Amino acid sequence: MGLLIIAASVAGGTLLSSQSSINGALSRKAGTYETTFFTFITGALMLALLVLFFGSGDVMKILEAPAWQLSAVWFGVGYLFLTVLAVPQIGVIATNISTIIGQLGAGILIDHFGWFGGLRIPLDGERITAFILLLAALWLIYKADKKQIKKA
Repeated sequence: MGLLIIAASVAGGTLLSSQSSINGALSRKAGTYETTFFTFITGALMLALLVLFFGSGDVMKILEAPAWQLSAVWFGVGYLFLTVLAVPQIGVIATNISTIIGQLGAGILIDHFGWFGGLRIPLDGERITAFILLLAALWLIYKADKKQIKKA
């Protein structure tokens, strides 16, 4: 089961990179806000249909959730908007590695402290090393991208 979840996550990452690139291109024509809006409204309509036909819960229970749980929607909006903004400026790979660094950094803290009711997984040398290696990867890719842009 674990390998299936990892494979699904890799597939999701592949889709996310493709979406970032396509949204970046679209934003040059339609605008950043417009592209973000189009992505969210399309997703909302698709999810509305899925909830309508396949939903198994009570969507109104969302209104009973604590405010801190509802605040997550703004993080998704912010992520998508910032990605649409960044891709045309620094490219897909630099944007995605930056995103992964942010996710890893936040994930390390969330795991370490067990925030939001998650598992507590202490910070260790391997996690710190992984974070440092990602920072190094971002620096190398960004540096290489700047050289390629100058040549073009």
